[in-house]
Amino acid sequence: MNTGQPLEGVGSIKVKLGLLVGASCVVAALFATIGERAGMPAWLTLPVTVAAALLVTQWLARGMTAPLREMTDAASRMAAGDYGQRVSTTSTDEVGELARAFNAMASDLADADLQRRQLIATVSHELRTPLTAQRALLENLVDGVVQPDDKALRGALTQSERLSDLVGDLLDLSRIDAGVAPLRLEEVIVGDVLRRAVAEAELGARPVTFVCRVVPEDLTVTADPARLAQLVANLLDNAARHSPPNGEIRLVATALDDERWSLDVDDDGPGISAEQAANVFSRFGTGDDSGGGTGLGLAIASWVCELHGGSIHVLPTPPGARGARLRAVLPRHTRKHATATTEVPMKPTPAPTPAAPVPPSGATGVGRPATPALTDTLFGRFWPESDPGPQPKLLIGALLIGLVAAITLPDRRIGLAAGVVALMAAGLILFASRERRTPWALACVAVGVGLTTMTVLRAAEWIMVLGAMIAALLLAATVTRARSFVSIPLSALSWVLAGLRGLPLLGRTLTATSRMPLLWPVLRTVAIAAVGLVLFGGLFASGDALFGSWAQSLVPDLRWDSIIARVFIFVFVAGVSLAGAYLALNPPRIADVDVPRGAPVSHRWEWLVPLGVVIALFAAFLVAQATAMWGGHEYLRETTGLTYAEYVHQGFGQLTTATFLTFVVIGIATRKAPQETSSDRLVLKVALVTLCVLTLAVVASALYRMSLYQEAYGYTTLRVFVDGFELWLGLLLVLMVVAVLRGSGRWLPRAALLSGAVFFLGFGLMNPDGWVADRNLDRFEETGKLDTAYLATLGPDATPVILDRLSDEQAACVLFWRYEYDAGRDDVLSWNVARDRAFDAIEGRDLTVDEATCRNFGEGFVPNPPPGRERD
Repeated sequence: MNTGQPLEGVGSIKVKLGLLVGASCVVAALFATIGERAGMPAWLTLPVTVAAALLVTQWLARGMTAPLREMTDAASRMAAGDYGQRVSTTSTDEVGELARAFNAMASDLADADLQRRQLIATVSHELRTPLTAQRALLENLVDGVVQPDDKALRGALTQSERLSDLVGDLLDLSRIDAGVAPLRLEEVIVGDVLRRAVAEAELGARPVTFVCRVVPEDLTVTADPARLAQLVANLLDNAARHSPPNGEIRLVATALDDERWSLDVDDDGPGISAEQAANVFSRFGTGDDSGGGTGLGLAIASWVCELHGGSIHVLPTPPGARGARLRAVLPRHTRKHATATTEVPMKPTPAPTPAAPVPPSGATGVGRPATPALTDTLFGRFWPESDPGPQPKLLIGALLIGLVAAITLPDRRIGLAAGVVALMAAGLILFASRERRTPWALACVAVGVGLTTMTVLRAAEWIMVLGAMIAALLLAATVTRARSFVSIPLSALSWVLAGLRGLPLLGRTLTATSRMPLLWPVLRTVAIAAVGLVLFGGLFASGDALFGSWAQSLVPDLRWDSIIARVFIFVFVAGVSLAGAYLALNPPRIADVDVPRGAPVSHRWEWLVPLGVVIALFAAFLVAQATAMWGGHEYLRETTGLTYAEYVHQGFGQLTTATFLTFVVIGIATRKAPQETSSDRLVLKVALVTLCVLTLAVVASALYRMSLYQEAYGYTTLRVFVDGFELWLGLLLVLMVVAVLRGSGRWLPRAALLSGAVFFLGFGLMNPDGWVADRNLDRFEETGKLDTAYLATLGPDATPVILDRLSDEQAACVLFWRYEYDAGRDDVLSWNVARDRAFDAIEGRDLTVDEATCRNFGEGFVPNPPPGRERD
């Protein structure tokens, strides 16, 4: 049965790997080239290209490594005693050959294990019978029930002989397994061997008659007399056990030629069927065992024949006759070198059976575990799969979200459609998650929705993008239950890796959807309807102007580059949504992943001295700040040669970095400082609270520096954002003090994440472009200084403020973005509050640029508009 492997017919694993790598590279290069030619940005082209290469690799590599993973799993189960494992493959390469050899080995081991079990059961039964009889006889002798006469002793002797014979069979079996059985060759008269064997057999309790004949009567051979006697005894014992009472057993030895002689043993029993003939010489042969015995007699007989370089087989019973006919053919002169270390094959090695069909990924047969996928091996215990079943709802939902994005987003500014698509993707992810109703999840969802609305409220793209990224981080931390400073960033990384981890589930879902009775008919009907729509709609649109205008208003732009953009957006959005849904459905085990604590130091001074040095440096810095503040400008210029504005601007970045590094110092101190005693904990709390308070003073100093700098040189959105970031670090320091005093900070990482998201949400709601424009215009009115070059970089968010505070002639000097007004207002799908307000503010204004007015207005005016735009 075809397993659906695209490279199944290739007979070399090296060629398969070469084709796999080559095809993946070609697909990646093709998609990258198409994206570049269509003008797609790198952030969109790269993930789509990687996804396409991975899908091609997954498709081509189907089944290539499955036999190896099956063999690994089967080997571990065989080590535990389960020999029923088999590897399913139809491949003709080296892996397929290895799998078939593994199956043959597993079959042999299963047979050996079965024989071992049968041996234990049979030997237990055979030992129990004579031992029970002997025990009963001895008890009767002790109790005086039976007199110790010849009959009683003969019965005990018979049972002892049975035990002796059984032990002899087991010893012979051990020699067979060892594969070493040296022969002691000498001249043997066949007739003497047969008569002694018959005499011993006649002493048994079975009422049968033995007929012995040798042709010629003086037949002499070179053989091991003990082994030859063992061969004859086992054949006679087997015939006697299967013969009816008063039956006849015929023993005939015949010289076939100068090189060979044969030994035939016939009985009057039920005979051996053709089906049983192939197995009677194996251990615990499948013949009729009603006569008792261990089932080893004929196997040992075959072994003796092989030792001598001969063979034994079953002759067919003539029509109308009864009984079994066994013939051993032996050389008349056995050679020494042929018998030193001969091992008898107790059973012919079976040919490898055809491989069973490979079950779908995730399916299991009865008593057989599912083969671990490659991704299971790759991610290991870090990200086990909870074996979710096929998820057609999530797949269809992700595809629909991608389709909506492909229809609504291309050739439009970020606006309402982008926000709706983002909320749809978040809704799909929360639908798949089990964490959507916890207080933490509800808080993150509320803040995330607020951040997503930045796509509609603000026109600055960097605020939109950064807000969407923070919202995505909140969503990832929610569905993965991340709660540490390490696991929260890992949750975002897990979203990326979910595209690879979820491939097995995607395969199972596609397989399941292919079996849905209505899905493919519906898709086929939609495809046929779409062809009819495009064909006849195009004809009518080109044949009637009015119908064509209607079609143009409804049908999106279908230029070649537009089609490529829509395909890339569809794949990107659907892939991100599907990966997020898988992350929510099967989150990795990262909730409590954190930096290892390690062993604390042995002495208090080992952590207290380094921390004291840091505290002393912070204190010295604050003394320097106070000195500069109280010493005044003249003292600062005499000491450093800097103006106060230059002085406050010089170290803001360093102070922010020092504030951030304080958290690292606190984390190291809490992990290395011993906390066994109350004294240790008190010293640690005092030191850390002191450091946090000093760092809060540094934060205040940094904010004061930035305030003075902005008063001197003006406001920018970056400076305002950095102010907000520094304020957030100050809030984290306050939360750190609370955590230190409480002696527990497990809540701190989540509080830091949520508070940071709230800070950015407040930053976006305050309209930073408008706020900065308002502050700069306040400064312009007070000092007459205005950086028009920077003011011109502010987007539509600042336009109402600029038009409200400046004359039309002055506003025209800085509103370069107004050239976008010529393209008309946004449609419904790209509607944005800030841009709409800016259009309302511009409408009806005369914003013709007058270069003379602009040269005398502010600082840094650029007389020419941006490249590609004509001046009014």
